[in-house]
Amino acid sequence: MANIVNFNSEYPIIEKSDELYSRSIGLIPANTQTMAKGPSQYVNGIAPKYLKRGKGSHVWDVDDNEYLDYNMAIGPISLGYCYPKTDYAIINQLFNGITFSMMHPLEVEVAELIREIIPNAESVRFSKSGADVTSAAIRVARAYTGKNKILCCGYHGWHDWYVSTIARNSGIPQVVKDLTFTFNYNDIDSVINSIDDDTAAIILEPVVFDEPKNNFLHNLAELCKEKNILLIFDEMWTGFRMAMGGAQEFFGINPDLATYSKAIANGMPLAVLTGKKEIMDLFNEEVFFFNTFGGEALSLAAAKASIEEMKEKQVINHIQIQGQKLINGINQIIKELEIDFLEIKGYPFRSILNFKDTGGDPLLQKSFVQQEMFKRGILWSGFHNISYSHSDADINYTIKVYEEVLPMLKTVIWENELSSAIKGIPVQPVFRKTSDFNTKPVTK
Repeated sequence: MANIVNFNSEYPIIEKSDELYSRSIGLIPANTQTMAKGPSQYVNGIAPKYLKRGKGSHVWDVDDNEYLDYNMAIGPISLGYCYPKTDYAIINQLFNGITFSMMHPLEVEVAELIREIIPNAESVRFSKSGADVTSAAIRVARAYTGKNKILCCGYHGWHDWYVSTIARNSGIPQVVKDLTFTFNYNDIDSVINSIDDDTAAIILEPVVFDEPKNNFLHNLAELCKEKNILLIFDEMWTGFRMAMGGAQEFFGINPDLATYSKAIANGMPLAVLTGKKEIMDLFNEEVFFFNTFGGEALSLAAAKASIEEMKEKQVINHIQIQGQKLINGINQIIKELEIDFLEIKGYPFRSILNFKDTGGDPLLQKSFVQQEMFKRGILWSGFHNISYSHSDADINYTIKVYEEVLPMLKTVIWENELSSAIKGIPVQPVFRKTSDFNTKPVTK
């Protein structure tokens, strides 16, 4: 019998998942289209590998095991799986067509909605993925400033200009690698020491999990203005979650350009670039950024319905309340157990259980907690991406699971049995960082 969201007596049976996985070997490079969804990020042998359906905050794998999901498709599910208002909008548009030979009215309607919500959205462009719009932002920033170098902090997609900063950068010419540098979050000196007269733009995730300190974001904005450098906010995670207008609304900063995806269309593929009109006007003639599916109507219909629902139902407020309940509950458990190698970082809309090396290998700690979460019906990889569908019952159940699992973690570490307690292949490292982004030498 398949596991449900419960204190199950056995780990889930994942025979169909493993059979599909074996078929993917040699057929699909790395076995996955999205690294964060792939088998390397879950305990291989315990966690399922393929999901087939979802409803609200719950998902079911191909073996019919049910889980309470805290990854929410790695961010895009903001309202919930199969959320009626969004799905009806998609279905209604499907009956009228998906992609057309000319522009569609939804392009204008959704752009107007975004202009009302996002502070810097004097002009709006659409695409399909976050990497598309961050790369478009970099191109137009170089065109507008007449300069070449880029400073970045966070994760910004798979395109050459950014991936040149990480270890997996084969296939990228050295001349491209020489144009992008990094800096540390909350370290304004690392920015000052890295900029020069050829710096075109600074792009960063305004928040990952750490809060800005010592007025970091405002100081960064002032520095960019002083040095004629464009400031770009990568709001893939903060947009339509931290606030309706994202981090720029939350912190009161209008970046020159900003990029969005994930939460805006509740799972449909849509990415957005917003910015000041004098910069965005370069897309009229000077800068080329066009694609066949930018005006695809199903995603735009989903975005329109999702944004309207967020406004009407005060979705952001609900996400903040539920996320804070979860943070408070986990913090209380950590305090009572006196576990000094664990901490909760982040904001209510997206928090992370941070494992410190004082408790041993952080990846082994994470792997142990993850396998015990899956046994109890929670799809978990360290994060808590809160959606509108996460109910009080979901939050309360999750806290009860933590109350059972965290003492187990403390025990296996205390008894030096952490490695042997993991029943599959542990979670593997990934280049996606949550801090310490300064991966390349500074330049002067």
